[in-house]
Amino acid sequence: MSICLRFYRFHHPFILINHPLNLEPLILKTDSVQLEFGGRKILQDVYLECKQGEVLGILGRNGCGKSSLLRIIFGTLRPAYKHVSINGEYIKKGYKNMRVAYLPQHNYLPKGIKIKKLAATIIDDRFWGDFSTHPIYEKYAEKTIADLSGGELRQLETLMVIYSKADFILLDEPFTHISPIQAEAFKEIIRKCAKIKGIIVTDHQYYNILDVSDRIILITDGYTRPIRNNDELVTYGYVSHIN
Repeated sequence: MSICLRFYRFHHPFILINHPLNLEPLILKTDSVQLEFGGRKILQDVYLECKQGEVLGILGRNGCGKSSLLRIIFGTLRPAYKHVSINGEYIKKGYKNMRVAYLPQHNYLPKGIKIKKLAATIIDDRFWGDFSTHPIYEKYAEKTIADLSGGELRQLETLMVIYSKADFILLDEPFTHISPIQAEAFKEIIRKCAKIKGIIVTDHQYYNILDVSDRIILITDGYTRPIRNNDELVTYGYVSHIN
């Protein structure tokens, strides 16, 4: 039984194995996304692209569709219409094509399995040295997730997604409910992994997104707008001022 099938059996398809490394950077494109809930348009005519080697930050107010967009790319939310592709190849569900890893806002690791065993199937060999020497893994490698506090589990799950074997990493609120010191540490890890992966990240703590991202997209009124300078966030009414 393959690694992917094991995760389907536990109904946690959030970490998956990637395709072999290509010589040229892969480009993930998401176009023409249309999403409604109860007759209310959430996303319309959305477009974004992210290539391996960069961090794309997504900002927007509560309820604007940031999390929904990540789930659409990953394949666990079905919109009225979407077109997601990697290097021009249509991707119906990111997880089924084994290209995308996704950090949801809720816990996703299956219970009752030693963390060491989970990590062996998830972590990219190129980052095993960094992951295996992280204090949270060293402390709990022989334990299960039941032995971790809520904060520790969130740290571990975030690390396992960032260090996973996927070509593209989607991070939903990675800086929420962690300390400023932990946020800075995660940003360094994100920057390092983004040298060979494409990373899309969203968080209400916009200053962390501005700090870690190479490019910014703002979702407002259902549309994606590229932000070329931080003052445009004030112009579009996302914030009243930039510190």
